[in-house]
Amino acid sequence: MEQQKPPKPYWRFTKNDFFPEPSFQSLSNYKNALLNTPHRLKDRVFGRSSDENELHNLQKESENRMKLCLTWWDLIWMGFGSVVGSGIFSIAGQEAHNHAGPSIVLAYAASGLSALLSVFCYTEFSVEIPVAGGSFSFLRIELGDFIAFIAAANILLEAIVGAAGLGRSWSSYFATIFKPSADAFRIQVGGLPSGFNLLDPIAVLILAIANGIAMYGTKLTSSLNWISSIFSSAVIVFITVVGFVHADTKNLTPFFPYGAEGVFQAAAIVYWSYTGFDMVATMAEETKNPSRDIPLGLVGSMSVITVVYCLMTLALTAMVNYTEIDVNAAFSFAFEKIGMNWAKYLVSIVALKGMTTSLLVGSMGQARYTTQIARSHMIPPWFALVHPKTGTPIYATLAVTIISCIVSFFSSLDVLSSVLSFTTLFIFMLMAVALLVRRYYVQDVTSKQDFRIFLLCMVVVIGSSIGVTALWSSKQRGWIGYTIAGVFWFLGTLGMQLLPKQRVPKIWGVPLVPWLPSLSIGMNFFLIGSLGAAAFYRFFICSAIMMLYYLFVGVHATYDVAHENILPEIVEGKETAAKTVV
Repeated sequence: MEQQKPPKPYWRFTKNDFFPEPSFQSLSNYKNALLNTPHRLKDRVFGRSSDENELHNLQKESENRMKLCLTWWDLIWMGFGSVVGSGIFSIAGQEAHNHAGPSIVLAYAASGLSALLSVFCYTEFSVEIPVAGGSFSFLRIELGDFIAFIAAANILLEAIVGAAGLGRSWSSYFATIFKPSADAFRIQVGGLPSGFNLLDPIAVLILAIANGIAMYGTKLTSSLNWISSIFSSAVIVFITVVGFVHADTKNLTPFFPYGAEGVFQAAAIVYWSYTGFDMVATMAEETKNPSRDIPLGLVGSMSVITVVYCLMTLALTAMVNYTEIDVNAAFSFAFEKIGMNWAKYLVSIVALKGMTTSLLVGSMGQARYTTQIARSHMIPPWFALVHPKTGTPIYATLAVTIISCIVSFFSSLDVLSSVLSFTTLFIFMLMAVALLVRRYYVQDVTSKQDFRIFLLCMVVVIGSSIGVTALWSSKQRGWIGYTIAGVFWFLGTLGMQLLPKQRVPKIWGVPLVPWLPSLSIGMNFFLIGSLGAAAFYRFFICSAIMMLYYLFVGVHATYDVAHENILPEIVEGKETAAKTVV
């Protein structure tokens, strides 16, 4: 009888752990793989994963399973803890001061509506496909491997930039407890360009601590989150009530100091304030009853959070004139301005708590995104390994931690926020597209005619959304262009409505399909267009760098995984089309 092989040790660092695919076993294999890049890229553009593959097959790459330990109670407070703090304390003051003034409340309302539409999409996918990969897995199933990589690259960018931005915000609020300046504990370096010349060791320290806790265990992190979030909820009520008690209506005039353009530009950036919910969706693999717990956790928490944000920003701008708001520690300064010096310390402590729980939940979500991406071999599968004792992906958490610490050490908050908003909005737009594809297209089931009509309708919806965005960005305010684009958007969505749905959700589904996902596409494009040119440049530069990695590494690793037994063909220098497995 053959003896069972002993389990591999977790702490290992061999070449085969990082690059086990045939294309990387020798230099000649790699050269031949590069020669076949066009064929492989075409294969990956059209290759799609499946529910079964994401749910069961890929989990084997982690060798150990994550622990089923979360309930709807954990998810609701994770939603609250991850979202409240990730933007309201760190970026509301910046956008009220620089772009929106008192109308910042409308910016948060617009972003909240768009986020809620995205929450619907995430919830339907997470209920049916409860895996750690979140949007990455959902896009890989519906839009294919290449689009999933574009999303994966932006997810990893969002993880790094989001954590770094929170670390910088935490440092700002911490400094205001002891010193008048938010930059008190930062080190200024004269030779570096503006935005990168204030080194922040405090941000690095808090990132290391938060990620260390997340590596220790999921249930522990969740318990710390909900206990502290209950306390902060009471203080948020205090902040809002006191803000309205000390409100001066004169501070709300002018309500639109920067016009409608300022509102939408602020809305695009404060979208960061809602980004934590997608991290909660990645916890589906560790949820005991996903079909019940995920809708309660995601939709319930996001609806309440949108109302809370609007009330808090209205109270802020009513207490202090928008021109006097401290962009780094807005709420602390506001209480100091009205003479409640003691309250500013309470606000700072709650802000620190909110950003700390955002870091805790964010570090868990970022690591699980990274884990699923590694399971697919888009990045080395070594990062997918789950520790047998803690049930957490320690390597993935460490990777995100180290890179985000480096970024937070150098980069200022305004540089980070615009990049983060772009990547977040882009992924959420893709999620709405993926949901429509899931409802209206099933391979080998949907007729060619229906598929062509669906594609045409999708192009019309996306094209008209881009058209409205282009008109607004070019400062064209005549009604004719917007009316034409709106009519095309309506006709494209109506065309999808008339098509037969090929898949109906088994448990929980987005209501009013295709109207709500189509509206989500339009709103996300519009908010992307409201970002400044610098955000576009940074986004495309980062994407170009990531594409180089994909062409030289990612496409070959995923191709090998999708086409088993290809090694002999590679060695011979020949490569033919094979049946796609994943």
